[in-house]
Amino acid sequence: MPCTTILVGKDASIDGSTMIARNDDGAFDTKKLIVVKPEEQPKEYVSKISGVKIPLPDNPLRYTATPNVSKKRGIWAANGINSANVGMTATETTTSNPRVLGADPFGWDPKKKKQTGIGEEDYVVLVLPYIHSAREGVLRLGALLEEYGTYEPNGIAFNDDKEVWWFESIGGHHWMARKVKDDEYVIMPNQFGLDRFDFEDAFGEGKENLCSKDLLEFIEKNHLNANQGPVINPRLVFGSHSDADHVYNTPRAWFMARYFNPRSYVWDGENADFTPLSDDIPWSFVPERKISVEDVKYILSSYYQGTPYNPYGRGNDPRKGIYRSIGINRTSVMAILQIRPYVPEEIKAVEWICFSSNAFNSAFPLYANVEKMPRCVSGTTEEMDVSKNLYWASRFLGVLADASFDKSIIHIERYQAKTMNKGRFVLNEGDQAFQETKDLKVLADTNEKVAKMAIENTQIVLRQVLNEASLKMKNGYQRFDN
Repeated sequence: MPCTTILVGKDASIDGSTMIARNDDGAFDTKKLIVVKPEEQPKEYVSKISGVKIPLPDNPLRYTATPNVSKKRGIWAANGINSANVGMTATETTTSNPRVLGADPFGWDPKKKKQTGIGEEDYVVLVLPYIHSAREGVLRLGALLEEYGTYEPNGIAFNDDKEVWWFESIGGHHWMARKVKDDEYVIMPNQFGLDRFDFEDAFGEGKENLCSKDLLEFIEKNHLNANQGPVINPRLVFGSHSDADHVYNTPRAWFMARYFNPRSYVWDGENADFTPLSDDIPWSFVPERKISVEDVKYILSSYYQGTPYNPYGRGNDPRKGIYRSIGINRTSVMAILQIRPYVPEEIKAVEWICFSSNAFNSAFPLYANVEKMPRCVSGTTEEMDVSKNLYWASRFLGVLADASFDKSIIHIERYQAKTMNKGRFVLNEGDQAFQETKDLKVLADTNEKVAKMAIENTQIVLRQVLNEASLKMKNGYQRFDN
């Protein structure tokens, strides 16, 4: 899945929360947000793609997930938060190179002519219900990957109220992971991301770096180290540097870092430190200011606003639309998984959810520690329903707004602000009510109130944008047009 991910350490965020967020950019997959209860979790997992069967531990935790509505290709749970307040988003499709894959190929059965092992379809269901910290998530996924292998390159993020960890698969059976520094944020645009790694820590205390037990031997045996000098840059060893990266990947990293660190580096002009074509844009930065949920939503919705590359820009600049946007048409769902350290355990986990193209939707907060999610997010069907279903309403809204961008964008901006403002207000009310009553019913009631507001606001803007798009129809005509 081509996606975009951002990770935020607790000291880089505005309120001390950890945040992990990702655009799930598929093939217009129909998505829903559900709660999976322990009794609904299988005892044995069977992958739809590879057919691999994996026995699962007893006593799974309850967790949220955003699976595909159709099960034809598997579950594809995408992201969620479990009842231990641990978040997981899976996956960011990354890149590799022939040297790595020649040494440790992806899983493939030539006789059956099908993939083997586990992949994005499987990861959340196999890992999230069984972990109590972000670090545990890394270790469980690493063990599964070593045992069963994978058929694709992926990056996976985990967070709890103290830490954020990033995991990257290497070839079929190898992996490495790093704890995001508390004061940093990370940007990931479909490339192998890690640009530094402490092997001494990984093979010692493992405080901030973890990896396959034989990774150094794997690098040396297969002559993978492309670095000059003693320091190993994993991106040079395991990643790609193709012409396609300069259209599809590096421009996204450039725009995200440019937004959060506009004065730290020169981003434009002949003397720029980094450009959209730079292969060496750092994996992580200390932001110039603290990062909010609203910042994360904005950057994952962006399409190079304020640059010549904006596909909606006016004029005839040939650079318009030459790079792959961050907020793309094929986004199925985006979730900002926020774990807050300053509230009771029961309300720490908040999932800011939105569906379809982020450029035109709005995110809103839902408590994760509930038994079920509101109908407008959990009841998505394959049949299009824009009146009761936020996935379909958001997707229809994006198509109409794109077709009438110049006239519709003002309605979209007001809708996005209105929905997030009200969502914040209702969440604050819910926090206060729970701390006064200690009644978990407050969480479900708050979620219903937020969801009702979100669907109502979406219906309002949908009518506004429908009218703007109708006025731009090519068969429009009035008697005074001539």
